[in-house]
Amino acid sequence: MHNECGPIGIFDSGYGGLTILHQMRQLLPQYDYLYLGDNARAPYGPRSFDVVYKFTRQAVLYLFSRGCRLVILACNTASAKALRSIQQIDLPQTDPTRRVLGIIRPTAECIGDLTESRHVGILATEGTILSRSYDLEINKLFPDIQVTGVACPLWAAIVEANETDSPGADYFVQKRINQMMLKDPEIDTIILGCTHYPLLLNNILKYIPRGVKVIPQGEYVANSLKTYLQRHTDIDEHCTKTGQCHYLTTENPERFKDSAQLFLHEKVEVENVVLE
Repeated sequence: MHNECGPIGIFDSGYGGLTILHQMRQLLPQYDYLYLGDNARAPYGPRSFDVVYKFTRQAVLYLFSRGCRLVILACNTASAKALRSIQQIDLPQTDPTRRVLGIIRPTAECIGDLTESRHVGILATEGTILSRSYDLEINKLFPDIQVTGVACPLWAAIVEANETDSPGADYFVQKRINQMMLKDPEIDTIILGCTHYPLLLNNILKYIPRGVKVIPQGEYVANSLKTYLQRHTDIDEHCTKTGQCHYLTTENPERFKDSAQLFLHEKVEVENVVLE
């Protein structure tokens, strides 16, 4: 079992993780990836900690069963609510040679170089904001940075429904950005703390005050993965490298195909799986 090699597993509650996967494949095209979207049970944002942990654990164990030695939770809600429990409770019991990584820490690590005012905003789902994961990670690394979080309950749903060009999308984007800048006018850097939000970037840029930077996570997470694999050759050796990517969904594969094209701009083959 310990000698098996396999793809890098990428898990998200829906389609948002495809924005992260896209950047990983740009930077590390030689690796094989297995993407699992729990679309049937998305969105995770409003769900309780226990439920998110249960669902995420099922997905991780499933990806392990498909040969993944390394799984990335490309979902901020899962990273916020489930990562620590999986790392501390499940991995030591199931297989200590496997690894599960999240996407909040890599994003937090880069923020010190990006903000000059030391005031940072986080736009994310309710679950991620309530978990205060970003505040904690950023303050561990940069105690001087002030973090302000605003929950954007409808943003992920707007993206999943392919409504980013609608007036409704603009209305809700403007509302949350105004709310954030009112809370702390000194913010000079905003993290998009949900993997769906890069698809709202055009909307967001319309309403962001001049001089404020917007940080989608993909490239930072991809760079962090590259560094991780360079440092952990034992994991890297067990990642297959034929440049292939496969997609799994708990929903209807045809629906996944259509939506995945919004994120990836390419046709994909998709397999339906059941998590339990």
